[in-house]
Amino acid sequence: MRAVRVRHVILDRDGVLNREAPGAGYILAPQQFEWLPGALEALGRMHAAGLRLSVVTNQSAVGRGLMSLAALHAVHARMRAEAAARGAPLDAILFCPHAPEAACACRKPSPALLAEAVARSGIAAAETLAVGDDRRDLEAAQRAGVPAALVRTGKGRETERAGGSALAVAVYEDLAALAQAVTAGAAQ
Repeated sequence: MRAVRVRHVILDRDGVLNREAPGAGYILAPQQFEWLPGALEALGRMHAAGLRLSVVTNQSAVGRGLMSLAALHAVHARMRAEAAARGAPLDAILFCPHAPEAACACRKPSPALLAEAVARSGIAAAETLAVGDDRRDLEAAQRAGVPAALVRTGKGRETERAGGSALAVAVYEDLAALAQAVTAGAAQ
């Protein structure tokens, strides 16, 4: 793979930025949101390097009736405030609230929300990097024409073992390792 000049990073949420809910559950309230070690610092490093930061996430707990849109907005408000306080304001947070059976156009692996994040950023897909821990994240990026990277946090190790890295993406131990590579201009 060739080196990519990255100006915009699109991040999945659960498993990339924050710890997954226990037992394949859902983050239903702001107090359940727990940053992964090094994630805030990684966001700060990327923002300081001039990169735009977007979050694109499937949040089917809303469509499943487990949480309200207001509760999801409260989780994202906490995430946004804590990131901004650490020098990493988030440019956009886009989410799919639908349950998988809704067969909507916005749920990853659909590329719709990634394409919207690219459009909102004003930065070309070729200069954007989508970061995820699940094969759906990588497939959505591929379909949107956005280079992608896999992190081994969250479901990342499992995704890598299951062949998720066969989509020809770079693999990083965590968001901190990815941020170091991207800000050094070494993203693959």
